[in-house]
Parts: sequence; structure tokens; C-alpha cells
Amino acid sequence: MAVEEPLEIRVNGAPVAVTMRTPGNDEELAIGFCLAEGLQPAGAALADDLAANTVDVEAPGFDPERLRRSFYVSSSCGVCGKGAIEAVAVEASRVESDLRVAASLLLSLPDRLREAQDAFAATGGLHAAGLFAADGTLLCVREDVGRHNAVDKVLGWAFLEGSLPLADCVLCLSGRIAFELVQKAAVAGCPIVVAVGAPSSLAVELAGDRGITLCGFTRNGRMNVYSEAWRVDS
Repeated sequence: MAVEEPLEIRVNGAPVAVTMRTPGNDEELAIGFCLAEGLQPAGAALADDLAANTVDVEAPGFDPERLRRSFYVSSSCGVCGKGAIEAVAVEASRVESDLRVAASLLLSLPDRLREAQDAFAATGGLHAAGLFAADGTLLCVREDVGRHNAVDKVLGWAFLEGSLPLADCVLCLSGRIAFELVQKAAVAGCPIVVAVGAPSSLAVELAGDRGITLCGFTRNGRMNVYSEAWRVDS
């Protein structure tokens, strides 16, 4: 079975969030979460008090009041899509990338991601996110019970590798595309997101607003391109 346990994320020693996740790459997860919330992390480590399932993120400019406002906006996404998109725009400038990728390569990515999902093969219970170079090279793959956690782990890996922004990369997702996943791609400066499943309406709207090419239903040799289709070469 896939393991699911809580992880407390602290920033400068202060608890800010608890997420249910699959243990492993916890520092990456915490950094990716903080990046998406605009907290500008500098690093992460296991808590000094050795508390189980706890990661402490260093963020010199951390403002607890600003974080509370950010969470309020996030919880309002279903009520006011325009407000949610405007909130993302504060932390993520429009993605400026000249990356163009052949449709045939994009169509191959979900199967290649699936081949790299060792934990899914054993349990059948995990989502995955994979970061690919423009030539199709798999740079990083992370699995988790939460699709957002898998993306956060990839973003955290990229941060620690000094690879942000991801202007020459493609993010591939094993499931559907929700608003917060496009948000994370925008914060990371990733110009193309490919997924096996369908996007939500707000995910498509945000992708168009932030200049991200969004490809859904990518399976069986076909896909739908919802925004910035000029990046997909036939």
C-alpha cells in the first residue's frame, strides 16, 4: 500500500501548514510548497528539535500575516476565479519562453513518466510529476499520494539544483490538471504542462493568462491543447 503520513511545514520555526504526503523528499516538498506561496525560501532541513514528520524552511523575508492572506485567497478560488488569477499574477510573472516542442515528443511523455513510476507499479496508489528537458530527457520524477505534493517535490528539486526558472522544460502530470498545479508551474516559469487527464476551466484560464501551453487528455496518441498552441510543432 502507498504510505500516507502528515508533514508539518515550519517557516523559521513557526508552523504554517500540515499536508498529507508520502514520506520521502520532504525538504523538496516543503521548499516547493513555499515557492508556490511566494515565501522565497532559502533552504530547508529536518526540524532542529528532531520532531517526526516536520521540516523547517528558512525564509528570511517571511511575513506570517501575508501568508494568512495568501491562504484566504487560495481558499476562495471556487468563488472568484478572477481574484484567484490576479493573486497568482502577484507572485508569478507571465512565462516568457521561446520553447517549441514536437507534438510527437509531448505525446510520448506520459508513457515515459509511467515507466519511471516505481512506487506506483508496486502500490497503484500514487500520483506522479515528471520534469523533462526539451529533448525529452527525464530530469526528475517524484511520486506522492497528493498530486500537488508530487509537483512541489519536483519544484523543490529544481530549486535545490539551481534550475529555476524552468524556461526550457516540460512538466508532465499523471492525472488531471487543477488550478493549483498550473499555479505552481507559473511560479516555476515552466512554459509547457502535459497531463494524462483533463484540466479544470480555471486551470485553462490561468494557463492562458500566464502564457503556459496546457495539454490535456494526452494518451493513445492524441491530446487536446488548450492554450499557447504555438509551442507545439506538428
